[in-house]
Amino acid sequence: MGVKLNKLGWQVILTAFLLISLMGRLNATTRITCVGASITYGAFIENRELNSFPGKLQQLLGQNYEVKNYGVGGCTMLRNGDHPYWETKEYKEALISNPDIVFIDLGGNDSKLVNRKYLNEITADCRDMVTAFRNLPSQPRVIIMLPVVSFVTDTTGIWNPVIVNEVIPGLRQAAYELDVEVLDMHPLLINHEELMPDKIHPNKEGSAIMASRLFETVVQPFETNFNILPQLPKTANVNSFAGYKCVNFTLSGRACKVVQPKRSAKGHPWIWRTRFWGHEPQTDIALLERGFHLVYIDAAELFGNDECIQLYNDFYKLLRKAGLSSKALMEGMSRGAVYVLNWAAENPKKVSGVYIDNPLLDMKSWPCGLGKKDPSPAELAAFKQDYNITSDEQLQAFNNSPIDKVDQIAKGNYPILILCADEDKAALPDENTLPFEQKMKAAGGKLKVIHKTGFGHHPHSFPNPEPIVRFLLDASGYNFLLEND
Repeated sequence: MGVKLNKLGWQVILTAFLLISLMGRLNATTRITCVGASITYGAFIENRELNSFPGKLQQLLGQNYEVKNYGVGGCTMLRNGDHPYWETKEYKEALISNPDIVFIDLGGNDSKLVNRKYLNEITADCRDMVTAFRNLPSQPRVIIMLPVVSFVTDTTGIWNPVIVNEVIPGLRQAAYELDVEVLDMHPLLINHEELMPDKIHPNKEGSAIMASRLFETVVQPFETNFNILPQLPKTANVNSFAGYKCVNFTLSGRACKVVQPKRSAKGHPWIWRTRFWGHEPQTDIALLERGFHLVYIDAAELFGNDECIQLYNDFYKLLRKAGLSSKALMEGMSRGAVYVLNWAAENPKKVSGVYIDNPLLDMKSWPCGLGKKDPSPAELAAFKQDYNITSDEQLQAFNNSPIDKVDQIAKGNYPILILCADEDKAALPDENTLPFEQKMKAAGGKLKVIHKTGFGHHPHSFPNPEPIVRFLLDASGYNFLLEND
């Protein structure tokens, strides 16, 4: 016999059903699918289910996540490769895994000699694979992982120069075209050859480093609805910077660039490169991955003079109006340090942290020519024009370098990181970093110096920029990423 329910009874049942559904959503497990080749699989790792990077990621994330490993040894992203991932049962299983997040770790095997003739197809094949996962009913967040470094010396095998010069650019292009996230895994183990016993596959310690990077990507909070592009000048054009949208425009006749992360970190943080756009960009790329915007305005060659400071002030106002945070991370290589610190000295409340690399800090040393290094006639002439210097007496009395503004800089209370190559013959350490360090310490400034023993002025940065990135994240207040170190 049927049971008749009045209006109140139906409301009770409906409410209970809604509560059950809500609890189901609250307790839902986030499903993560890891697609890849032998590194994903965990080849040659003891107890690979636990010690491959998907296994380590599961341990880091805990019970509210379910990480599935669909790695297959030897597979390529290329459909025409010698062992296409497309043709494996694991690919078909990954497609029906109902994922919320998909990590795609393919490309290393594509660098083998047998596959190189098809590398002009890697962008299209990567684009198709990303689209296949994006179009699933679960509409997952898809992330392309760029291949890790290879230390193999057999040029017919997984060859690092091909990874760097052909595979990675092809994958970045797919990321740009689809506006999909991309993680540069290549630097993570570049200074840890000992963690790759066969020169290709990370051991469990190397896999743990990879898992830690993925963990940060999964748990970091983002603002998915912030888009800076419509807030920038309408005359701007857009191209790719390492797979990210780079907006190009002019301000007061000067070329400007704003690179947009795939997803902005909360508060819309940013890093401002002041000179030598695109040179050793690994720190910039690592911060883009973490949701920082990257900006640049070409002030060459103003040497941080009053015109430069005003230009920077105008650029800062434009970026603030466009929605970026009130404080910037500042980055300067070589003479770029002058641009950074001369502006920071005048705008201490607008700076969260500074990274300068083999820095010029005393312009009497160069380009004034009063130190051990002689400038070129053109550089000295430009410098004199910038500062209206017409006599040797004015040159001797010049006092508009960062080293002359140590008290202002120290009072800003923002942390400063200096990478100093001890064999630098351009920005001589004993005329720049070392006296600046002494003065900063005497003034109570926040300064950390990392010495690069045996290195010259080039290369700047580190192949693995992690120490720089960690310093800048901490300086900018995004140190929640440090909790698992």
